[in-house]
Amino acid sequence: MITPIILAGGSGTRLWPISRSSFPKQFQKLHGDNTLFQNTILRLKGLEANDPLIICNGEHRFIVQKQLDDLEITGEIIIEPESKNTAPAVALAAHFSISKENDDLLLILAADHSIKQEDKFNQIIKESISLAEDNKIITYGINPTYPNTGYGYIELGNEIEGSGCFEVKQFKEKPNKIQANDYLDSGNFMWNSGIFLSKSSVLLEELNNYESQIYNVTKDSLDNSRFEDNLIFIDKETFSKCKNKSIDNAIMEKTNQSVVCLMEVDWSDLGSWNSLSEIDTKDSSGNTLIGEIDSNENKNCYIRSENRFISAIGLEDLVIVDSKDALLVASKSKTEEVKRSVEYLKTKNKSEWSHHATVYRPWGRFDSIEKGETFQVKKIIVNPKERLSLQKHNHRAEHWIVVSGVAKVTCEDETFLLHKNESTYIPKGSKHSLENLEEEPLVLIEVQSGSYLREDDIERFEDKYGRD
Repeated sequence: MITPIILAGGSGTRLWPISRSSFPKQFQKLHGDNTLFQNTILRLKGLEANDPLIICNGEHRFIVQKQLDDLEITGEIIIEPESKNTAPAVALAAHFSISKENDDLLLILAADHSIKQEDKFNQIIKESISLAEDNKIITYGINPTYPNTGYGYIELGNEIEGSGCFEVKQFKEKPNKIQANDYLDSGNFMWNSGIFLSKSSVLLEELNNYESQIYNVTKDSLDNSRFEDNLIFIDKETFSKCKNKSIDNAIMEKTNQSVVCLMEVDWSDLGSWNSLSEIDTKDSSGNTLIGEIDSNENKNCYIRSENRFISAIGLEDLVIVDSKDALLVASKSKTEEVKRSVEYLKTKNKSEWSHHATVYRPWGRFDSIEKGETFQVKKIIVNPKERLSLQKHNHRAEHWIVVSGVAKVTCEDETFLLHKNESTYIPKGSKHSLENLEEEPLVLIEVQSGSYLREDDIERFEDKYGRD
């Protein structure tokens, strides 16, 4: 039986400003009505597989659970205390499978890819099952259509008789332009899709052969983990000792068990705004326009706006992405360099590299409306029957004004209800909490004042979501 392993821990910085580390691209509706993560799960319906096993970090586990619930799909979630790349993540999944006395075929998938022709995708997976059951590690290659320098490549070895698959001669890292052209011209290379199929036991055996440290540390991490319903909280202290390596570096470049099968579908890892523009709907001039856009005499542009009107005139081969708090303008040929903007924001200690103006929490969300050095105004939405932690702030006071709904407020030893148009004051250093007892969202305006207004000025005492 196949168990899908969804690797959902990436930060997606190349699709900034829409994708940020606190809410990255895999959880965004970038292409279609569902998120990329949801599409990854939905395309597996034709496989008759087990429920998925998702691997993510603690910050994203609430997003993962909510998006699973929206699909009415169940699944187990392994929560990594920190990102250690794909080899440790896959090792945790394989150890977990073996711990349940299963030697399932693990179908390892990234959560942020776009794949069309889903029926064909499933058929190709099914046709390669026999090779995986014969202790091979299957990887899936994409026929290159142009000399892409953002993908890894796989050089084909001998064809495996009767299978349409090939031995892997070698893996190649992302090439420069000249090398990519040579790979394309040779006809003997495929793009590396990052999709794998293998028995749990085979992955672990090869990992133990070539990267025993990762094998041992991930096994110990799982053995020391905390289990809560469908959640597996990996032990932080043990896992912190694990090497940071990709599955390609740890296993695929070394094993003699690898086989590559051709995945003849429209595939993209959506690694840049240019790659996203290639799969989106275009007008007669080759433009993709998302949002309220007035486009005049533009050609081959990708223009996206979250909430503002954009007028664009006489542009060619540009990407324009406007979010609530940041604007990206780039040549299509340079969209791989967006990560430079993220690094710049990091060096300036600006939150826009990691957080949106809208910040999602397990209880709801908030929008930053206005802020200065000593004040900040937020719009807070608390979902029905949810509550914020019992907490205090050491550097700020807060004023709450209810816009709609009914708020149950706790401030020190006092608990009371606030209705529409009523307000309260939370002094600096006071223990407080906020709860929505109703069936409708609670909306309020929060005005913060103080010497330090960042989100890390919080000390939690009780939290229904298990956050520190």
